[in-house]
Amino acid sequence: MKSRRDHLIDTALKLFYTNGFNATGIDKILAEAGVAKMTLYKHFPSKDDLILAALERRDEQFRAWLVTEMEKAGPDPRAQLLAMFDALESWFNGKAFKPLGFNGCAFINAASEFGDIKHPAHKMAAAHKQRIVDHLERLCGAAGANDPHALAEKLALLKEGAIATAHVRGMPEASRIAREMAEDLIAIAAPQQSQAPPAPDR
Repeated sequence: MKSRRDHLIDTALKLFYTNGFNATGIDKILAEAGVAKMTLYKHFPSKDDLILAALERRDEQFRAWLVTEMEKAGPDPRAQLLAMFDALESWFNGKAFKPLGFNGCAFINAASEFGDIKHPAHKMAAAHKQRIVDHLERLCGAAGANDPHALAEKLALLKEGAIATAHVRGMPEASRIAREMAEDLIAIAAPQQSQAPPAPDR
């Protein structure tokens, strides 16, 4: 059974993701969670604290899901890199994170709403994106890339572009276009023999 703290975080995450961080008031969260204001402030001194907890939860959930989906492609790091785009397609089509479905990236949304790069929510969004790039870089190294960091950044840009296109233009097929581009990039940047992929950083 969930603790009240976990229940509050999950409820807030759902509302923040669906309606926006600034547009979602504390009263809405309390009503949806069915808890008293005193209970909320016992765990989270401010709304900002709850926002950070919700983003931390989303980071854990999203990265665990994405890495698991990539690992389903087998031990070949190249296959795992391409499987990232297959996972995105599943997400875009509402087959992941039910019942939330796909409403863009919670971290892009947070960075947009909290535009100051020094804001804790913005910094947390940037950290989430960096963790994914770090994981891609390890896989790119195992795939034999001449410059694992450069390839990882390019693949991350394809990922982010696919997410934005799927969200803004309603194009779930953006993941397939990005996958085709990723295949070309990997073939050029990683001509060497693949090695066993490193253990994922969850």
